[in-house]
Amino acid sequence: MAGNKTLGTMFGTGTVDTFLGLPRCRDLSRLPAKIALIGADGCTPYPSVGFYCAGGPAAIRAAAAPYAANLAHMNFDLGGPVFPAGVDAVDAGDLPQDEADPVGNRARIFGAVSSVLDRGGVPFLIGGDDSLPIPMIEAFGARGQTYWILQIDAHIDWRDEVGGERYGLSSTMRRASEMAHVEGIVQVGSRGIGSARLSDVQEATDWGVAFVPAGQVARAGVGPAIDLIPEGANVIVCFDVDALDPAIMPAVIGRTAGGLSYWQVLELVAGVSEKARIVGFDMVEFMPDRDVDGLGAMLAAQLLAAVMGIVARQG
Repeated sequence: MAGNKTLGTMFGTGTVDTFLGLPRCRDLSRLPAKIALIGADGCTPYPSVGFYCAGGPAAIRAAAAPYAANLAHMNFDLGGPVFPAGVDAVDAGDLPQDEADPVGNRARIFGAVSSVLDRGGVPFLIGGDDSLPIPMIEAFGARGQTYWILQIDAHIDWRDEVGGERYGLSSTMRRASEMAHVEGIVQVGSRGIGSARLSDVQEATDWGVAFVPAGQVARAGVGPAIDLIPEGANVIVCFDVDALDPAIMPAVIGRTAGGLSYWQVLELVAGVSEKARIVGFDMVEFMPDRDVDGLGAMLAAQLLAAVMGIVARQG
């Protein structure tokens, strides 16, 4: 039975069904906290793969459960507890997404994110495939402000359509570029062979995208990427877990060598937070069926908690 013991068993964590044991928020229109976590198993699927990342939010929550009793303990990644002034985040659970209803899926994400923004909160959307960010980014359009997107991803997602679908996971940044409130896009971590064609890269460059490939990060660190974000900007961070090296994040559909490290991603997000303001965050493309001994889920949970802590320290 010793193999069933966990850190949670050792340090008093009971059964929890929210991320880190955070309070549950069932009505985002009455959001009581600065940060709201929202899960979604998918959004706009391609028929060939469907909701291939279904169960991603649940797996990430489960990986964080052992630390629920220790939320006020020291987090050495942050130099203090995750939430320095007490619990300032809630978990809204998973949206009722349906593979056969992509229009409804997008509307549900748009509505949930809008409710968080209406209350002055910061939405944290976890999934789920990389079509989730499209309605999330769109929801910022009613705020009367402009935004920069920091995409951390192995792929650039600039396809106009795939098989006639324009709102799928390969078109996320292309759709974002068409939104009037998106002022700039910095894309970090691209590497290997993906769905992008030479024309997609050229059109992204013509629009004004600044690319910082994973190889450049390996050689020069994340400083050049941070420098591309304007001082004082509102930043939406779109994080695809396949940006990480598959040696530490195996739970993705397309493993590609040469990805970023945990510390490079954390340093990048923290550096942006110091000069600008992170107003939204998504973590997508976590595929539980591809995980190895829960290592990917553990990493995703640790990184998600650290980013929440960084955002909680803003302002």
